[in-house]
Amino acid sequence: MNLLFYLSAVVALITTLLVITRTNAVHALLYLIVSLLAVALIFFSLGAPFVAALEVIIYAGAIMVLFIFVIMMLNLGGRAAKQECLWLRPGIWKGPALLCGIMAAELIYFFLSGHARISAGGVVQPKEIGIALFGPYALGVELASMLLLSGLVGAYHLGRPEKQ
Repeated sequence: MNLLFYLSAVVALITTLLVITRTNAVHALLYLIVSLLAVALIFFSLGAPFVAALEVIIYAGAIMVLFIFVIMMLNLGGRAAKQECLWLRPGIWKGPALLCGIMAAELIYFFLSGHARISAGGVVQPKEIGIALFGPYALGVELASMLLLSGLVGAYHLGRPEKQ
């Protein structure tokens, strides 16, 4: 089971890096789908098959289809590809690279200090997830849904054709 976890983690890291570096939006979305499937395998290997299924159904399925529709609706063309190439200049990566280095140092410290323990938890039941999501975290779930809706409305207004 540890081998499945580590292989899935490596696949998730590599494909997420490819999502960030692709200039074609559809290719980036395909890599993001692979990354989300790898995260679902990680959840499954940790004993949460219901969360893994939700990851596949909601994120890798529904949300990615929504992203593809938004990309088709915006129809950005060659101008956007040129702008993305400008964003991939080496100097642009200094800030994110610094933040990633800080997080990597924290992770290394965490593992070397002996605080890292793998939980031997059992299977998480769907009822427990539902009680948590619609109990103490109901406000967070609703805020996340409103954020997604506002992003969709904003994308529509940005992508609609201008009246002559």
